[in-house]
Amino acid sequence: MTLYVPGPAILFAPAGRPDIIPKAAAKADMVILDLEDGAGDIDRDQAYRNIRTANLDPQATIVRIVGPTDPNFAADLEFVRTTSYTTVMVPKVYADLPAGLDGLNIIAMIETPQAVVNIHKIAEHPQVVALFWGAEDLTMGLGGTHSRHLADEPRTGSYRDTMRVTRALMHIHAAAAGKLTIDAVYADFHDPDGLYAEALDAARSGFAASACIHPKQVDVIRRAYQPDAEQIDWARRVVAEAQHHPGAFQLDGEMVDAPLISQAHRVLDRAESR
Repeated sequence: MTLYVPGPAILFAPAGRPDIIPKAAAKADMVILDLEDGAGDIDRDQAYRNIRTANLDPQATIVRIVGPTDPNFAADLEFVRTTSYTTVMVPKVYADLPAGLDGLNIIAMIETPQAVVNIHKIAEHPQVVALFWGAEDLTMGLGGTHSRHLADEPRTGSYRDTMRVTRALMHIHAAAAGKLTIDAVYADFHDPDGLYAEALDAARSGFAASACIHPKQVDVIRRAYQPDAEQIDWARRVVAEAQHHPGAFQLDGEMVDAPLISQAHRVLDRAESR
């Protein structure tokens, strides 16, 4: 099983808001129809109707259900199976995926301490197509109060070390298992510069996409994932020059070997796919 990602900006849309769902789908590359935290206290039957009647492209749609310990878990799963949507985001994952997910593509959320120490096991599950992490739930599970450094601390706004380690481990274990990763949301949608910096790091680190919670974050994420003109020029020159050398060579005073040639091809692939 593989996850089709048509673009890097994945926008959450609360399932209880039928007015928002089509707007989110039209704006973003993919949409997450949210039945969990982002949906708030909803009329579940109405939310199910909203999802069913949205008529979105199943390939570009993810349904986030509640976690396996929530009393609505079974109902959410049963509902999803009555729709054309087959990609499900499962929050509050621990060491094992819950039963009842057969036939579905699973995006597992790494947001509990138990999930962090079992990332490799979760990533290797044959139904898991991608991993996504959540800083706030993880912070709560660790007994903390803030996932990021506050204004009275050094590195204001950046993630604490426990969050950074989780993000890195998730990405490494997912790559080792041949799965994709989606970066966590940047909650302050009034801070495009902070979002851009975080999405730029995600793009250059190899994340497939970044999740967002507001439509105005979509274009910022797309810009971050799009290689700039200087990168594209470098990549084109590396690929062209590599045709004349059986091994490593020098370009602009830099030694270029196989890994850099591969990176250049990846830059061009990303530039051409956006």
